Amino acid sequence: MSKRLTAALVAASLGFFTLATPQTVRADEPYWQCVTFARLLSGIQIFGDAWTWWRQAVNNFRTGDAPEAGSVLVFQPHGRMNRGHVAVVSDILTERVIRVTHANWGGSRGRVEENVTVVDVSPDGDWSRVKVWYNPINNLGSTIYPTYGFVYRSAESATRDAIQTAQTQTQGQP
Repeated sequence: MSKRLTAALVAASLGFFTLATPQTVRADEPYWQCVTFARLLSGIQIFGDAWTWWRQAVNNFRTGDAPEAGSVLVFQPHGRMNRGHVAVVSDILTERVIRVTHANWGGSRGRVEENVTVVDVSPDGDWSRVKVWYNPINNLGSTIYPTYGFVYRSAESATRDAIQTAQTQTQGQP
């Protein structure tokens, strides 16, 4: 039930920010950076460039190499992505395939992309190397991106968010 609630909350909160096509740009639409968006969506309060999230998280959050819904996948700097990237896990499909929701990626600069497929291509199945769905070619991209791993929400913040959500949902009911 919590996965469904989380998915519904993500879908509802992103409904406002999703755009019809990546090529359409309007002046009144927000331009999202990946870190700002990941912080807002995940509730993980880490600041700074995406690649610094891993170093900051190690002593302050639970970290690991297995995806969990709501966790943040931290990409290492790679090629033109010299500040790294962060993406929030929205769904786990298999041991090696997940979906993420993220902002400011590739063909969707400054925009939010929901439920983007990410595939673990690491030899050991530890999510240290991934391929990411790339909308402009309607397929997985050819680039293999190195990652640090996943930063998990604390149980404390997840509980606080669940209580707040429940209170919000019951306010309008008799």
